[in-house]
Amino acid sequence: MKSFPTRRTVLGTMSAFTLLAVTACGGNVASGGSADSSKYPSGPVTLTVGQAPGGSTDLIARALAEGSSKTLGQPMPVVNKPGANGALATKEVAGKPADGQELVLLNASLITITPLAVSADEAVNIDNLDIIAGLSQDDYVLIASSKSGFKSFKDVTDAGRNVTYGTTGVGTGSQLAQTVLFKQAKVKGTDVPFDSGKPALTAVLGNQVELATVQLGEAKAQIDAGQVTPLLVFSEKRNSFLPNVPSAKEAGYDVPVAQYRAVAAPKGTPQEVKDKLLAAFQETFKTDAYKEFNKKNLLTPKEITGEEVVSEWKGYAAKYKELVEKYGISLSGNK
Repeated sequence: MKSFPTRRTVLGTMSAFTLLAVTACGGNVASGGSADSSKYPSGPVTLTVGQAPGGSTDLIARALAEGSSKTLGQPMPVVNKPGANGALATKEVAGKPADGQELVLLNASLITITPLAVSADEAVNIDNLDIIAGLSQDDYVLIASSKSGFKSFKDVTDAGRNVTYGTTGVGTGSQLAQTVLFKQAKVKGTDVPFDSGKPALTAVLGNQVELATVQLGEAKAQIDAGQVTPLLVFSEKRNSFLPNVPSAKEAGYDVPVAQYRAVAAPKGTPQEVKDKLLAAFQETFKTDAYKEFNKKNLLTPKEITGEEVVSEWKGYAAKYKELVEKYGISLSGNK
């Protein structure tokens, strides 16, 4: 049985190199203008990731590409172009020809949270993309450094002092979850944004910050080793991989934040092409290797249609906007 890599193995192998993409020029091709869609794919189907190698999003892309390339009969290289929580990569792919040869793996936070932290020109609108399919859910966990003295979130609220906390960047689920939690719990803290989960986790391990909110799969090994202490998860209920850790909701806080992912293509991609891509993804979802990948990386399958993704993500965006306005929160860094 084919085995997909875990976060730890990829971090080791990918540190030596990052794949480079060839930037195509020109605007989108209208859906009615593709005469060769019946012959799709005509060559490699590039899957761009707007995050660095080794993190959750990158690993999901590689697992999906490994399985889908077999069904499509063409390679599906994964290209990493980190920056701006994936906005740069997403906008670049959105501007490519709408022929299905260029795809992007989306984080929900780019659509649902980042617009609350950046200008309208910088934000990514989901309506400017064709969503092919939803993939999975990745829960956030609040962790504490070994020297912080925090063993529960009650310890944090009882501390009566300013605490330092790391997030995975401006406009991310990590930032939103932790900021809303602190507002509701009346905890004062200093936000230290990093550009992804790995450096935020490293900062906690090195006691450079006392707390951080990262995705569970990025910190599970360190949690199991006792190097960091999990205080809360931000899913609606307890996570099955951390059954002894309460959810924020259970602790009395309304912070339902998780990371969801989907695959998208440039707007106007022919329906026949989208159908072939969806079929390839669905075949991958059924494989033992992909199911085992999700299990090893603590991911909950959320393999829904593109239409369902759009509906759900717009609902989350409205919910998060309501929370930010209710508590007078600025995610842009302007406190």
